[in-house]
Amino acid sequence: MEQLLAGKVAIVTGASSGIGAATARELASQGAKVVLAARSAGRLRALAGEIGSAATSVPTDVTRGDDVERLVAKTMAEHGRIDILFANAGVYIAGQAAEGNPDAWAGLMDVNINGVLRCIHAVLPHMLARRAGDILVTSSISGCIDIQWEPIYSASKHAIQSLVHTLRRQVAAAGIRVGSIAPGMVANELWGITEKEAVDKLVAERASLRCEDVAAAVVFMLTRPAHVIVRDLVMLPQNQDL
Repeated sequence: MEQLLAGKVAIVTGASSGIGAATARELASQGAKVVLAARSAGRLRALAGEIGSAATSVPTDVTRGDDVERLVAKTMAEHGRIDILFANAGVYIAGQAAEGNPDAWAGLMDVNINGVLRCIHAVLPHMLARRAGDILVTSSISGCIDIQWEPIYSASKHAIQSLVHTLRRQVAAAGIRVGSIAPGMVANELWGITEKEAVDKLVAERASLRCEDVAAAVVFMLTRPAHVIVRDLVMLPQNQDL
């Protein structure tokens, strides 16, 4: 069977679990070399062992500029190119603003916004030099509509949407595509859902997506012809009432 991403090199942040891990597996299955980045070194090693020779793990905290620079430098040293950045690392906080912790909010913003900015800034020179590349960012349905029970998270994803829409226009002439994928409810650790039975139940009720559903959508976006960009892909479980 044809591998749609054969020869491509992809960096995946937030790769130790959830959407990141599922996407790393799917990219590798389509022939890509994947560089796995997250804070959990043990989980990254386990995933790299599962994927095999197509995967390299580089423990990375996207809130630290030196970590991100090291991630990109190691990718270039090993592969000589970066075709895909999947900026997926993120954290989630819900609740009432009056009862929240501003320090926790600042940490969320540092990962969800600044971490994405650091990764994009680090890979762009290499993509601009080759006049090619794909940058995909995990947004959320919360970046497309205002969700009252998660105001800080929603604000961070609105910022991501604005970044994607403006950056895309800056780099389009250089052959670089920039897009966002905005899922609704995905049954994974971000929501505190870790048991397969719980995931299967939510999916059967059409109340949640699987991480693998998002991974398949990422591959769809990446494999469009070069003249086609999927600027935003919004995907929801059928029964999510938003």
